[in-house]
Amino acid sequence: AGGAARPSGHSCSNPEISWALPDTSHVSHDDLTSQVGEVLLYYCYCEVRDPEKLCAWQKALCQHLHLTGKVRVASEGINGTVGGSKVATSLYIKVMLSQPLFKNILCQEDFKSSAGGAYCFPDLRVGVFKEIVPMGIDPKIVSYKETGIHLSPQEFHREVEQYLSQATQGQSDTILLDCRNFYESKIGHFQGCLAPDIRKFSYFPSYVDENLELFKDKRVLMYCTGGIRCERGSAYLRSKAVCREVYQLKGGIHKYLEEFPDGFYRGKLFVFDDRYAICSNEDIISACRYCGVLWDQYKLCSSQHCRQLVLTCPSCCNKGLTACCPVCQEKELKVTSRASGQTLKEECECTRRRPRVPIEHGSPRMLDAGK
Repeated sequence: AGGAARPSGHSCSNPEISWALPDTSHVSHDDLTSQVGEVLLYYCYCEVRDPEKLCAWQKALCQHLHLTGKVRVASEGINGTVGGSKVATSLYIKVMLSQPLFKNILCQEDFKSSAGGAYCFPDLRVGVFKEIVPMGIDPKIVSYKETGIHLSPQEFHREVEQYLSQATQGQSDTILLDCRNFYESKIGHFQGCLAPDIRKFSYFPSYVDENLELFKDKRVLMYCTGGIRCERGSAYLRSKAVCREVYQLKGGIHKYLEEFPDGFYRGKLFVFDDRYAICSNEDIISACRYCGVLWDQYKLCSSQHCRQLVLTCPSCCNKGLTACCPVCQEKELKVTSRASGQTLKEECECTRRRPRVPIEHGSPRMLDAGK
């Protein structure tokens, strides 16, 4: 696919982590804490000798710049999404690029940005984990160094165009694979994609194992939000040695939409913060859970014990239909009549009816989203 290449991973000489924080004496407090700003999404795979030290520096850096968000640090690298003023995020990128650990690995283009700010996250959470993206497989067993072939947004666009043209004639040997969760692909996805009905990325390996026949001798085009899930997901798929070749969208949907806002991706892009979604086109491809009217703005289930997301339109909300399912709707009434602070275990129709690892029978279930 053009000049695409498979990175071999970054095996650096483990440079010492710099504790440097940017000088903010020339910046006013108002500019540093402005509500008008942006949200950054990035990741960097590299060998980290001292994750705890990197974590401590990262926390100090974010606090210094009044950033909120989530940052995962591991021996295999760093993965973050942070929000703040544009002055703060600009300083953050500058310092990250000058950090010896990431030099010659991380670059300006690796930071995906969207309108937002510190208000998009309830707080700042920085921690050390085994994986920087939770797939549930030891990085030593399935490494980011064995990833698929990276395609630029332009190359991926051409591949999808060719795939859709062949698919309409029933001649395609390609699978366009969305490796995100079901509630993400529900409100936005590439036309003609295969979107697994999984609730967590940690279920993706089991999905692949249960559906190896689907991928046999196929060319697979993978995509996700910002690219990080494809790094490990493509490596896992390649480890099964059933596909002809595995490609992935570099920079994910985020970068694709920057260049093709009205391309083959339709609907909204789900994001893991209080915005829930960002958009680049006017298409609405999902519907209200209760009345079926076109609707794509998520809310948390109103039942205190549940963390499911629900699509319920204003009209249905006004009728009190604010839970993800009837079981949760009923539990909400019971909980509100009990002592405050009491919690119940999540148990609702949504989770009971959805198999943890769906099995695709015959031809893969493709999702289409035309205007």
